[in-house]
Amino acid sequence: MSNHFTGLSLGPPLGDQRLDLCDLYAFQSPADPTRTAIILNANPRADALHPDAIYRLNIDNDGDLLTDIAISYVFSKPEGDKQTVSVFVAKGAEARSAEVVGTKVIADAEVSFGPKPNIVRSGATTFCAGARSDAFFFDYDGIKALFDTSGGRNFTAPHLGGKSPWTGVDSNTKANVFSTTIEMPTSELGANSAIRIWGRCSLRENGKLNHVDRAGHPSVSSFFNTDDTKLEYNASEPVNDVRRWTDQFVHLMGHTGGYTRDEAIAAIHAEGILPDMLTFDPSKPAKYPNGRVFTDDVINTRLAFLSKGDIPPTGLKPHTDVLREFPYLGAPHPQ
Repeated sequence: MSNHFTGLSLGPPLGDQRLDLCDLYAFQSPADPTRTAIILNANPRADALHPDAIYRLNIDNDGDLLTDIAISYVFSKPEGDKQTVSVFVAKGAEARSAEVVGTKVIADAEVSFGPKPNIVRSGATTFCAGARSDAFFFDYDGIKALFDTSGGRNFTAPHLGGKSPWTGVDSNTKANVFSTTIEMPTSELGANSAIRIWGRCSLRENGKLNHVDRAGHPSVSSFFNTDDTKLEYNASEPVNDVRRWTDQFVHLMGHTGGYTRDEAIAAIHAEGILPDMLTFDPSKPAKYPNGRVFTDDVINTRLAFLSKGDIPPTGLKPHTDVLREFPYLGAPHPQ
């Protein structure tokens, strides 16, 4: 849910929650550190995903910021409370096609909307898709109180000093999300050290495939974009991020944290938020910004970065209904 809002409209791509990529996680399996789990969440309503969309994990394993492994999820048209998903894996140059390409490793697996996950195994790969409890924790009312968004300024004018904006209430304790979880031997990711991961949602409309959302670093798209730029940002490729978006990021950081241009560029580089890809070195324990786990307080991290340390922590705690076993996110809350 750290990417549920982008720009002042605070809305999902094309006004369709099914197309909203919420969170991206990457970590070692607690049961086997030689395996890597990657979770891409979408649709905060946790109902069926869009049958005309491609939901994709892109993995760069050689540092050129281009996709070397593409894992694509495509969903059937829902029938009542039923929906199925197929999983495709493409490698090398083929992985850079926006279309569904590669080997179908899982065919027509049933997604789960109830408390019991449908766990599917194909060779050394384990996969699950369906409604799960959302692990993201944040004080949404506090964020709205923190930033002055009047006059179209977006998330550029935090109220610093004086009364704390935080309510102490986690807005997400009963939230669900539609989750896709895949786990495989880390060796299959082809990395000598770190890999870069980013999510993509593309929608086919009138025969054309349009890129409508992307997910990398938590809360980057949410805070750094405006209503005027979010469509372009969501459609863009990470390989172009530094050239296209550095100036916009620097401008925002000047407002939120009083950064000089040189300070902002140094901070962006140190934090690694451009290009907007989640970096994960599986030889080291996962903790954001090395991958991401459910206990990472990414909102506090992002707000401290924006304000150069002036915004105090929210004081919220991680959710306790997550699992140590696959598929890691807890059973969905009753709605």
